[in-house]
Amino acid sequence: MALAGPVPSNLNSLWSSILFETLFRLGLRQVVVCPGSRSGPLAVAVAEHPHLEAIPILDERSAAFFALGLARQSHTPVALICTSGTAAANFYPAVIEASVSHVPLLILTGDRPPELRFCHAGQAIDQTQLYGGYSRCFRELALPELNQCGYLRQTIQQLWHRCLSPDPGPVQINIPLRDPLAPLPDPEFQATFQEWVAAKSWGETFYQHLAPHPRVSPSSFLFPWRDWQAHGRGVIIAGPAQPPVPLDYCRAIAQLSAALGWPVLADVLSPCRHHQDVIPTVISGYDLLLRDSSWADRLAPTAVIQLGELPTSKPLRAWLSEFQPQRWIIDPYGDNYDPLHGPSIPLQTGVEALLRLDSVTLEDQPAGWSDYLEDWLRGDRQVQEQLDHLFAETDWLWEPKIAWTLAKMLPPQTPLFIASSMPVRDAETVWPANDHHIQPWFNRGANGIDGTLSTALGIAHRHTAAVLLTGDLACLHDTNGFLIAPQFQGSLTIVLVNNHGGGIFGMLPIAQFDPPFETYFATPQSVSFATLAAAYGIHYQSLHTWPDLEKALEIHELNRPGIRLLELTCDRQRDAHNRKTRLYPLLSNSFHS
Repeated sequence: MALAGPVPSNLNSLWSSILFETLFRLGLRQVVVCPGSRSGPLAVAVAEHPHLEAIPILDERSAAFFALGLARQSHTPVALICTSGTAAANFYPAVIEASVSHVPLLILTGDRPPELRFCHAGQAIDQTQLYGGYSRCFRELALPELNQCGYLRQTIQQLWHRCLSPDPGPVQINIPLRDPLAPLPDPEFQATFQEWVAAKSWGETFYQHLAPHPRVSPSSFLFPWRDWQAHGRGVIIAGPAQPPVPLDYCRAIAQLSAALGWPVLADVLSPCRHHQDVIPTVISGYDLLLRDSSWADRLAPTAVIQLGELPTSKPLRAWLSEFQPQRWIIDPYGDNYDPLHGPSIPLQTGVEALLRLDSVTLEDQPAGWSDYLEDWLRGDRQVQEQLDHLFAETDWLWEPKIAWTLAKMLPPQTPLFIASSMPVRDAETVWPANDHHIQPWFNRGANGIDGTLSTALGIAHRHTAAVLLTGDLACLHDTNGFLIAPQFQGSLTIVLVNNHGGGIFGMLPIAQFDPPFETYFATPQSVSFATLAAAYGIHYQSLHTWPDLEKALEIHELNRPGIRLLELTCDRQRDAHNRKTRLYPLLSNSFHS
C-alpha cells in the first residue's frame, strides 16, 4: 500500500503495511505466518498485500523449517511472522541451520510494548537478541509513530540488505505493538493521517528509491596457480553445495580440474556428482576406495583444493589426516571449514570466479590425463562395477540399495532432499556419478534431523516431482510438518526408510554395549505410518519389493500433486551387519598393483 492509497484503519495498520510494502519493493515474495494476537497487524498486512504469497502454518518449528526450504530454493529472503512469547523460541533450530548454512531469513517477532514486559502481563518474554550469535543482526523497531514512517522504511531496507550481504543469514526484527491489534477504525488517526499525507506531499515517491539487492558475484581473485601446478598428485574435493546456478558452479570446477589434471571427489550433496557430462573427472566411489588400505596408499595426495565443507565420509577425513596434504579451502563466506586442523590455507572467494578469468591465466595446462588421475578413474570404475554386482544379488530391502535405486531411477533434474543421519551416508557411499542434473538439497549446516519434512516441503513448494529420502526417526521428529499439507502446492514423494529406530547408532562402537544400546541409543519405535498418514490425509503406500519402488518412482507417479508417503520396512540389525561385512570391505580383494 502506497502512502497515497486507501486510508489505513489505524496506526498499527499503517506501520505494518509500510513494512511489507518496503520489503516487497526490495524483493520479498513469500511470507510464512504463524497465528497469534500480538503479531495480528503484521498478519493482516501480509494477507491484504496483492503481491505477497502469505502461507499460514500452525506450528512455529515446522513453519521456520518450511521457510528455510523456500529460501534455499529461491536464494532470496523469506519472512517469518510469529507472536510474542515462546512462539519465537520455536524458530530457534531453523535459525541455527539458516545461520550455519548462509540462508537468508527475516524473522519478524511481534512483541509486547516496553511497559508490558517483565510484569507478568502474559505471553511476554525477553525477545532481545533471542537467537544470540546465530542472527546476523538484531534490531528492535520503535513503537509506531506517524512521523517516523521514513525511519521504518530505511531501517527495514538496511535489515533486508544485511540479510543478504556480506554473509547471507537470518536477521531478527523485533516489533513491539500496542493495542488495538485488530484493524479497528480509528477516526482520529485517519483524519490526522490524511492531513499529514497532504502536508508532506508523499505518495508513490515514498518508495521510489527502493530496489532489490543486486546479486553479488564472487570478485576476481588471484588464485595460486603456480603452487597448484607444482603438484602432480592433487585432488579437488567438492563438498556439499547449493549454489544459485549449479551449472555455472560445475563448469568452474570442470575448468579447474582440466587446468590442473586433478580428479574431483564430489559429495553426493554437491551438484558435481550429478553433472558428469560437465565434469568427466568426477569421482563418486572415494568412500569405498579409501576404506581399502592399498588404494588409500596408492592414491595419497600432496595437494588438495577443498570447496566449502568436507564431505561426511569418515574414510576421506582419515585419509587426509594421515597424509597431511597441503590444502587450499575455497569459500566465499570465510568460514573455517577445516575440522581436521591440518595445513590449510583459506581463500575467501567463490569458485565461480574462475569463469571470468582470462584463458591466459590457465597456461601450462597438462597435456592429457596423468597416471595419478587415471588411477582414480580406474578405481572408481571398479567400485561401480562391484556395487552393480552387489546390489544385483540383493533381493531383500536393504537401506544402501534404496539410495542406489533412486540414483538409477529418478528423472533428470529431480529436486532431491536427503535427510541427515544414515540416508545421507548411504547415498554418499553408493550414489554413482551421473549426468541427470539432480538438484540435491539438505540441512547439513548443523547436521541435525530437525525440520526434515518441513524443509523438504519448502523446497518442493510450487515444484513438481520432488523427492525426500528420510529415515523413520527424522520423519517422526517433524510430523507436524504434515500440517502444511493444505497450504502445500506441488508434488513431494517421501521415500521413508523404516528400520524402527536409529540405524546410524548401529554403526558406532556403542552398539556393542547392550544394554543400554537398544533402549537409549537405537530408540526403537513402532508407529504405524499408514495410520499417521491417514490422520493427516496423506497418500500412503507400503512397498515390499524393488519393482514396487521402481514403479513408484516413474515420472507420472512423481508428478502427482500433493504429498505421497512410500514406506519401505528394513531390518536395522541385518542392514548394519551387511554394511560392515559386504558393503564397506567391497574392494578388500580387488586391488591390483
